[in-house]
Amino acid sequence: MMTLFTVFFQMLALLIMIGAGFFLTKTGMMDAHTNTQMSKMIVNLFNPLLILSSAANSAGLVSLQTMGTIALIASGMFVIFILVGMLLSPLFDKSPDQRKIFQMMFVFSNLGFIGIPVVSSILGEEYVVYVSEFLLIYTLVFYTYGVALMDGKFSPSSLKAMVNPGTVSALASMVIIVLGIQLPDFVKTAISYLGNVTSPMALVAVGFTLAHSDLKKIFGQPKLYLFSVIKLLVLPLLMLPLLKLAANSQELISVCIVMFGMPIGNMPLILGNQKGIDGSTCSAAIILTTLLCVLTIPVLLTVAG
Repeated sequence: MMTLFTVFFQMLALLIMIGAGFFLTKTGMMDAHTNTQMSKMIVNLFNPLLILSSAANSAGLVSLQTMGTIALIASGMFVIFILVGMLLSPLFDKSPDQRKIFQMMFVFSNLGFIGIPVVSSILGEEYVVYVSEFLLIYTLVFYTYGVALMDGKFSPSSLKAMVNPGTVSALASMVIIVLGIQLPDFVKTAISYLGNVTSPMALVAVGFTLAHSDLKKIFGQPKLYLFSVIKLLVLPLLMLPLLKLAANSQELISVCIVMFGMPIGNMPLILGNQKGIDGSTCSAAIILTTLLCVLTIPVLLTVAG
């Protein structure tokens, strides 16, 4: 059982990595080109390898029943988030476009970019394989519900974007787990070392974004604090009793409660920008929820047991 302070100090370590990105940016050692290239490396190589590494090290240790339970929990999470987003988004903004953005922010959390580093550092790298199943369902929901919400209609062409390194690695990890495939030790060593680059690099990238943000816009909007409390604390805690009914182990409950309480991801912002919707509020909410999760994740894990 993890104590509040144990988890808090582990989250504080992640915040220091964000601070390193802030420092590198402010001192001119990191610019927009560097950040873009780093983000590409994370998304296309390091993050997928961390997922594969977790699967390779968990082969034969995770049961099919557990994988089925995770799929059920992840699907339920997205259904609840979609319903809550539809219900509550009008309270935060009356503009139809911004209402869509708030709906997206309720549903699409940063499961990969932040979720993987948090689960890996606090709970252990072997549990990242659980996150990969959440990511698979996330991808499916985003390119169906998410795109349809922003477009006002469903477009089959959007499904092509589902084929990406993250999805492929998540599917490969499912195959490794289901079939119990044992990779050679030298392969496991290589992908583990490369995958471990993900956490510090992803958090340094968050620091870059913070360094280029309007701090008044981030910290000066009361409605974003209310949104953050609902998104990061209230919703996960309300879902916890259902989670305890569905999950069969404390480790699984811990991973899932972290997934429930993740900050907002970049995808709502990216999709909103593509549709010509003002992304300033979304951008501020991404940074605010990312910083606040340093406080809320320890609380969730402590309450979850």
